Amino acid sequence: MKNPKKGKEKKWIGYNYLGMAGIMVIALVLLGSLMLQSKTLERRRDYYDSKATALEKSIESEKERTKEIEAEKEHMKTDEYVEEAAREKLGLVKDNEIVFQEEK
Repeated sequence: MKNPKKGKEKKWIGYNYLGMAGIMVIALVLLGSLMLQSKTLERRRDYYDSKATALEKSIESEKERTKEIEAEKEHMKTDEYVEEAAREKLGLVKDNEIVFQEEK
C-alpha cells in the first residue's frame, strides 16, 4: 500500500516554494517602486535646492541694489548734486568760468 501522507507532503512543499516565490516577486516589485520614488525625490530636492540658491542670489543682488539706491538718494540731498544738475540740465556756469560751445 501507498502511504497517502507522502503525496500530500510533496504538494505542501510545492505550495511552500510557490508561496515563497510569490512573496519574493512582491518584495522585488516593492523594492523597485521604492527605488524609483527615491530617485524622483532626489531629482525634486536638487531642483528645489537650485531654486533656493537662485532666490538667495536674487535677494543678495536686490539688497546691493537697495544700498546703491539709498546712496544715490543721500547724494541727491547734497549741494554738489544740485550744482551738477543745474550745470548739466540748465547750462548754468559760475562767474569765473568760460563756456565753449560746439557749433551745431
